[in-house]
Amino acid sequence: MTDFIGSVWWMIVSLGLLVTFHEFGHYWVGRLCGVKVLRFSVGFGRPLWSRRDRHGTEFAIAAIPLGGYVKFLDEREVEVHPHERGQAFNHKTVWQRIAIVAAGPIANLLLCILLLWAMFVIGKQDYSATVGRATGMAATAGLGSGDRLLRVDGRDVITLGEASMALTAAAMDRRDVTLQVLDPADQLRSRTLPLSQLPAGFDERRVPILAGVYWRAWLQPPLVDNIVKGSAAEGHLQAGDLIVAIDGQRIDSVEQAISEVGSLGRRGGPAMIEVLRGGERLALEITPRQGKDGKGQPIWQIGAGFAQSYSPAYDTLLKFGPLQSVTVAVRETGRMAADSLAMMGRIVTGKASLQNVSGPVTIARVANISAKRGVDWFIQFLALLSLSLCIINLLPIPILDGGHLLYYLIELVKGSPLSERAVAAGQYIGLALLAGLMGLAFYNDILGLVPR
Repeated sequence: MTDFIGSVWWMIVSLGLLVTFHEFGHYWVGRLCGVKVLRFSVGFGRPLWSRRDRHGTEFAIAAIPLGGYVKFLDEREVEVHPHERGQAFNHKTVWQRIAIVAAGPIANLLLCILLLWAMFVIGKQDYSATVGRATGMAATAGLGSGDRLLRVDGRDVITLGEASMALTAAAMDRRDVTLQVLDPADQLRSRTLPLSQLPAGFDERRVPILAGVYWRAWLQPPLVDNIVKGSAAEGHLQAGDLIVAIDGQRIDSVEQAISEVGSLGRRGGPAMIEVLRGGERLALEITPRQGKDGKGQPIWQIGAGFAQSYSPAYDTLLKFGPLQSVTVAVRETGRMAADSLAMMGRIVTGKASLQNVSGPVTIARVANISAKRGVDWFIQFLALLSLSLCIINLLPIPILDGGHLLYYLIELVKGSPLSERAVAAGQYIGLALLAGLMGLAFYNDILGLVPR
């Protein structure tokens, strides 16, 4: 219940802030162009509070806090007195109308840059793109535990998220990728991951795992939580011990520890288990014993239980000075925009699944998760959402800003506005397209809530 309330709250905060900023772009440029603004509303529906300024603009906070709108004086919507016609939107030049309409998406673009600038100045804590375990094609390609990805096909990657996105994009394009990695010995290596060999219809959300890459941040460290009485570990291991090696083999996860103990048991004889205890590294000799797992199957074990709750520590800090953050924020905005447009292109061409289209439920969940992780993560989420609003609003779909811009470009070419009949037809087409997209987004949202 707490997560539900948090999700709803952070979605309202996010959309309210970003859409209000978007509408303020329309409002500000409209005023600069001499258009009379009838209402600037934060939210929809019945106003809960309102006041008018000296220009006659009503500023309101409405009951439904999901966005907002700006209403301009326009002869196509209300009766306009002759002395106010010069302030009507429809009486402005086509270039002024283009500027007013484009101002909304541009405001979201500038907000994205501003938010990223603030994030980099504050400092973004994140996970590095370090491999915790490699199996399958990743192991065959030469990737191993401790390898840190630096570049994917010549593109710099710093965080786990950037690396995962780059691998996912390559898998959707059915192409192999060249990886530049820094191994545990600080040696630069080049590896080729044959992502083109992934089976048809693979789950695009699990590309790293399907390729055999398990990031270190995903793996639960082998931290001993309890010792079974009468077991091989009794008298040797203690709660709080962190297993770091077994017979000289580095251990990074609970899974690795269990697997290595099983291998030693099958070979027979004692094992040298190295642990960190109170800042001291100890080497303890323990002989695995055969027991049974939860299904009654024979298994080699030492009798140590591991801590179940695990929250990995961030190991990368993205932080820059105020001036450098401007350049970094602009560059990151460009990268995010390119990735978003590329993903839209893959969806249209069928390279990417329609499941990548998300709606308000997903937005609410991600907003809540980001807010819980900290202000840096929430700022990044707001920046990405603001950029998404910019891109979506620029799509040439009637009803959206991009659709109006398309009308005005046609007007520039033909020398006169489109007929009311053509505009109305476009509006119906736009409504149908948006209804279809919203239906798909809601379907994917609901599907995402169903346990798999």
